[in-house]
Amino acid sequence: MKTNYLFPNKFKRIGWFILIPSAIIGLVTLVYQYEPSFLDFNVPAILVNELKFSESKKFFRMVNNNVLNEIFGILIIISSLIVAFSKEKSEDEYISKIRLESLVWAVYFNYGILLFSFLFIFDLSFLWVMIFNMFTVLLFFIIRFNWRISKLKKSANYEE
Repeated sequence: MKTNYLFPNKFKRIGWFILIPSAIIGLVTLVYQYEPSFLDFNVPAILVNELKFSESKKFFRMVNNNVLNEIFGILIIISSLIVAFSKEKSEDEYISKIRLESLVWAVYFNYGILLFSFLFIFDLSFLWVMIFNMFTVLLFFIIRFNWRISKLKKSANYEE
């Protein structure tokens, strides 16, 4: 089966090599709110609230920002995409079917959690849910897909 949208298999190892440390270090820096001052830069912003809790909005400004969260966010998204959409060593129709089912399952599961959050989580806690929600579709897909592939490999080994 021709799969033009998948990366070559060798990219998967690179993706894992970037994803695991960036997810761990990114989560730790988020929990402990670590922001080293040497990563403070003037960066372009499309929309800025000049004063906290005010209606004063400015467009297209330079703002001083610590870019650590952005660095880890970008690393996690790119490496997750690479891991999720790299070919398996033997990519066939059944693996493509597992890939599609896992992606659909991940989207349903993710939006189920989001619907629950809309109903029962509010204020700043909801903002945190939305921040994590940027990453969870890909992470749920990776977990589900790899779990199904490992079950397939175990059943193939059992049959031999």
